[in-house]
Amino acid sequence: MSESTRMLLGLVIGIALMIVLVMKTKVHTFIALLLAAIVTGLIGGMSPVDITLADGTVQVGLMTAIKDGFGNTLKSTGIIIGLGVMMGGILEKSGAAEKLAYTFIKAVGKKKEEWALAITGWFISIPVFADSAIVIFAPLCKALSKVTGKSVVGLALALAAGLQLTHCMVPPTPGPLTAAGMLNVDVGQMIMLGALLSVPMLIVAVFYCQYIGKKIYQIPLDNGGYERKEFRPEYLKSMEELDKIMGEKQLPSLWNSMAPIIVPLVLILTKTIYNLVGGMDNAVINYTIELFGEPIIALGIGTILAIYGLVKKEENKTVLGMMDGAIKDTGIIMLITGAGGCLGNVIKVSGIGNALGELVLGWPIPAILIPFIIAALMRIALGSATVAITTAASLTAPLMAAIGVNPVLLAQACCVGAISFSYFNDSGFWVWNGMFGVGELKDQVRCKTAISMIMAGVGVVELLVLQLFIK
Repeated sequence: MSESTRMLLGLVIGIALMIVLVMKTKVHTFIALLLAAIVTGLIGGMSPVDITLADGTVQVGLMTAIKDGFGNTLKSTGIIIGLGVMMGGILEKSGAAEKLAYTFIKAVGKKKEEWALAITGWFISIPVFADSAIVIFAPLCKALSKVTGKSVVGLALALAAGLQLTHCMVPPTPGPLTAAGMLNVDVGQMIMLGALLSVPMLIVAVFYCQYIGKKIYQIPLDNGGYERKEFRPEYLKSMEELDKIMGEKQLPSLWNSMAPIIVPLVLILTKTIYNLVGGMDNAVINYTIELFGEPIIALGIGTILAIYGLVKKEENKTVLGMMDGAIKDTGIIMLITGAGGCLGNVIKVSGIGNALGELVLGWPIPAILIPFIIAALMRIALGSATVAITTAASLTAPLMAAIGVNPVLLAQACCVGAISFSYFNDSGFWVWNGMFGVGELKDQVRCKTAISMIMAGVGVVELLVLQLFIK
């Protein structure tokens, strides 16, 4: 058996073991992910511990890869999740989330909530990291679900679909920007084509979200849990019912309700645009924008605004109780998210990702599908869409002359492929599931995994058509 075959076998066995443990045993998902990472690494040929080679370099061992994967994943998401859920707890308990939801519905019209959230996610993910945006908008999705009677699953999945599309396809997000650079594609062309391709993908995704919201009908409860039941049309509230219900409530002002969400978004967006245009020759301004535009600082400011704008008259104990109650369930979200990072890092360090990429290069398929499949396999193997795009672009670049496809199409093929498979080693997969109470494996696959594959399927059809006209 060749080394690459053994690596791929390790990946297949590791993921199969995890699925069996989650679906058929009492083993927790966190433990199953860790065991999958260990089995994948050992079969893939990794040493349990670090090894110092003759030339002085250190070959990373399995345990180090697991620890690094866990730490690096939570380094980028842990604090953001913590701050976001504390802010969300205040938004929910104070009535601010309901105020936002009601205003949102009045603005966009009844029965269009999925479309509004999908479009919001599409725009927001260009300047804001997708996982951060899920955390920021979770209270709004939950409030919309309570107020309208629609399933929070369908609403939140529409938001996630919009976020995922622009995160993967439209610069200045890191993945598509890197692909454009590696394949010598004009960034303006990349933005235009990415935006154009993503529109049909988003439309199809929203129809699926409306469908799955009826199949997985789940409504948030005031205690932080969820009520799951069979969908019935009479659960949906009419506009007249909404006006009557909301008119009887004492809710915060619209500005105080919006500020904890809007201010962090503006700060993060300002930093993104500022860096995109090249900044200024002023150290103080550069420092200030970089500091306050960091998601951790921006969300921290949002949380302070929520405390002193929405519950300043409440007793300290009551306010702390709101935040404690919101954050008590996030520990397991962080553990599972970190464990997904463990699996992704083991696959990366062991070389399994490279083995997958080399395997597909020899397949007799349409040229435009080569970068798509490489990126899809990288997403399956590594979890990170950005890493999948970067890896696919780096493997595609030497083949450009032989492939004979327009570089901007090849770059977008890398991006579309990276959308295709959000599952167990993707941190966003666990953040979304944890935020919206999707705990059963089959439901998780029907939501985040299915929507990513549907969008990628639409995207690859678009690419196959476009290559006939764009040379």
